[in-house]
Amino acid sequence: MSSEKQYIELYTTAREIICKHAAEPLNAIRDKAFEDFKKQGFPSKKVERYKYTNMDKLFEPDYGLNLNRLEIPVNPYDAFRCDVPNLSTSLYFVVNDAFYTKAQPKTTLPEGVIVASLSHVAATCPELVAKYYGKQAKTEEDAITALNTMLAQDGLMVYVPKNVKIDRAVQVVNILRSDVDLMINRRVLIVLEEGAEATFLFCDDSADDRNFLTTQVIEAFVGENAKLELNCLEETHLKNTRVSNVYIEQQANSRVYHNVITLHNGITRNKLDLVFKGEGAECYCNGCAIEDKNQHVDNNTLIDHQVPHCDSHELYKYVLDENAVGAFAGKVLVRKEAQKTTSQETNQNLVATKTARMYTQPMLEIYADDVKCAHGSTVGQLNDAAMFYMQQRGIDQKEAKMLLEFAFINEVIDQMTLEPLRDRLHHLVEMRFRGQLNKCEGCKLCK
Repeated sequence: MSSEKQYIELYTTAREIICKHAAEPLNAIRDKAFEDFKKQGFPSKKVERYKYTNMDKLFEPDYGLNLNRLEIPVNPYDAFRCDVPNLSTSLYFVVNDAFYTKAQPKTTLPEGVIVASLSHVAATCPELVAKYYGKQAKTEEDAITALNTMLAQDGLMVYVPKNVKIDRAVQVVNILRSDVDLMINRRVLIVLEEGAEATFLFCDDSADDRNFLTTQVIEAFVGENAKLELNCLEETHLKNTRVSNVYIEQQANSRVYHNVITLHNGITRNKLDLVFKGEGAECYCNGCAIEDKNQHVDNNTLIDHQVPHCDSHELYKYVLDENAVGAFAGKVLVRKEAQKTTSQETNQNLVATKTARMYTQPMLEIYADDVKCAHGSTVGQLNDAAMFYMQQRGIDQKEAKMLLEFAFINEVIDQMTLEPLRDRLHHLVEMRFRGQLNKCEGCKLCK
């Protein structure tokens, strides 16, 4: 049985169960997603945007699914204790794909702000969800998005009304919890109205040593003069496979900061599609990955300049050791109407062993003639002269290697505007290079 065939048969036989435990706005586009998935199947490596990751192989195992929405026995507020100094957040949890409702943060959000289960909001305010859900994540254009849309039953909804600013960062911890191998299909919908501002920290953690396959689709709508900072931190384990598609739409004079950090994982495939819909908008898209053993991280980005006077900035860095595989493919598309565009795309990589592999493909596709666009990539090893210089001053080879890698990757961390998170990540990156990611005191989730 081919990988896509088992999911086609699953949907055919379990459609009523899936729909029964999901809200109408999610069900409204489910059948179309199924038809789109049947037409496409899983993308092969001949598909340009999936050439570095074998998707068919990732979805081949027979994972369990919690289609009947059985309650997962876990209390994340007891298990999770975050001791990041001065990181004062509104803390929420998503267990697999279900928003945890048995306890809520003691902090109070501004009036009108919604942070809740996507299914709950879809049931109570169906017109709000229907207005945005699935509007960016087009199932006819991506098979993984189609698969997620036809199977997803819940997730997270965040809504920030016009001119409302959330002063405290919203932290969402995605916990993978199961006694058996499990597939999770999670949706996230973020809507920032005109002039709204919000900062998010999404943390992916594993509570159990099982094989997990997670598909995630994030849709973010950033209104005129709005500001969104979306930080995504993955710190799971070698048995975890994560496929995440992020779609961001920016209106005039909006600002977006998107940071994706992979500290520990098994196989990770991140896709970012960002489109400028209004003039004067700006985005900063950064990412870094630290890999060893047989870990695999594939970041694929598309920045679509559809209107004039927009700026995009991309910086992705990898450090690869042992048999790790990294991939970065980024395209900046400047359409004919997008005059006065400024864009910079950079990918830099350190490969520490002869058995590690890095694939890099920065691209520019420009149809306008009044632009300032540049792109570049480097793949190399640590500087021998710098290593020699440090060893001559009493630093042993292992410590010198760690310090140089630490300095290299921290250029990405320094792009984050949330200072307590930035400081904490400096510490986590150092521990990662030392092979000993410390647990926060009292936390049973951090690896």
